[in-house]
Amino acid sequence: MNNPNDPKLKSWISADRRSDFPIQNLPFGIFKPRNRTNPRAGTRIGSMVIDLAVIAERGYFAECGIKSREVFSKPFLNDFIALGKPVWTAVRNKLSEIFNIENGEFWNTEDFRENLLYKATDLEMLMPVQVGDYTDFYSSIEHATNVGKMFRDPANALLPNWKHIPVGYHGRASSIVVSGTNIHRPVGQTKDDTKEFPDFGPSRLLDFELEMAFITGKSTQLGERIPIERAEDYIFGVVLFNDLSARDIQKWEYVPLGPFLSKNFGSVISPWIVTIDALQPFRTEGPVQDPPPLPYLSYSGMGNFDINLEVFIQPEDSQPHKVCQSNFRYMYWNMFQQLTHQTVNGCNINVGDMYASGTISGPTEDSFGSMLELTWRGTKPITMPDGTIRKFINDNDTIIMKGSADKDGVRIGFGECRTKILPVKE
Repeated sequence: MNNPNDPKLKSWISADRRSDFPIQNLPFGIFKPRNRTNPRAGTRIGSMVIDLAVIAERGYFAECGIKSREVFSKPFLNDFIALGKPVWTAVRNKLSEIFNIENGEFWNTEDFRENLLYKATDLEMLMPVQVGDYTDFYSSIEHATNVGKMFRDPANALLPNWKHIPVGYHGRASSIVVSGTNIHRPVGQTKDDTKEFPDFGPSRLLDFELEMAFITGKSTQLGERIPIERAEDYIFGVVLFNDLSARDIQKWEYVPLGPFLSKNFGSVISPWIVTIDALQPFRTEGPVQDPPPLPYLSYSGMGNFDINLEVFIQPEDSQPHKVCQSNFRYMYWNMFQQLTHQTVNGCNINVGDMYASGTISGPTEDSFGSMLELTWRGTKPITMPDGTIRKFINDNDTIIMKGSADKDGVRIGFGECRTKILPVKE
């Protein structure tokens, strides 16, 4: 059997060298052909989306433990993911074999291709999983330091607990939407420092947060803990995550219990889940953790991933303008530490739960992962190519996030995470 991550692999489905979706990727998502009503599971190579239900129906996944199309004919991937890591791995291995160019003479036939392949431009991508619970972490030391400098004491930017625990909060799962979904500007209470009482109205300081999120692929019982050495077995894959934030609402509400209305009006994910298996070649060391974490959080090995991240703002009737370039490797607390900490008190998890990284900021000003940092609370506005300026996000701006890992001539990407900010919904 070939190694699905082998950089020498080629597919009989054409994929441009700069495509996010070479045969080494084989992500999972849910799509709906525009001329049909039923969603189904798919993977992607190049510009073509592959219907996994058709492959299963013809018996090609039987050796993987999937004997019918049923699990791939659902509107979400949860049932497939619940089959467990050995099945995910076996399915990806089989797909690598089927679409390997060396096997093209056998598989690339009119009979096999019938009802199997779709152009990505002819499809609607849907939410890949039904998200039951959602946690948002706060795990970039650069971001936490920047925010601490702006809002607290610059000399003591990090709170005393920050280097000891992966700080997080439970967010709203119902408002997580897939790329291409537009979000209305939120309204809420804000308070100007010069006023005695708050006002009510549209948020004036709407922001993006550049994040990634992992999705759990295994459930636990109440009271069960996930030890750090087994955390990876519980993670199915990763998506891009735009955690939209209303900074003025957040400033007024976050003490004492943290974000509420400032965060729950919409978060956007990329539609394709890139598996941990596909990301193995891009593992890297994370930042040195000083002081060392407590033993239950102590992680040995390469727990971070070298994934380049970009954010673009596209004004209406204009071209996208890159405002940020960062990298997932900057995370101080890695996803395995986050999941272990989430469950150390016995909190149970479910298949399809989503865990966002928190804003991913790097050490340089152009790598800051939010407008709050990029413009330093609006004191350093960004000039757009059309001559307009941005302190935060304007109505009718489109926010586009991209991410890819590049090594040995192979690019593993996530596709776009895109949303347009609409005016307040009346």
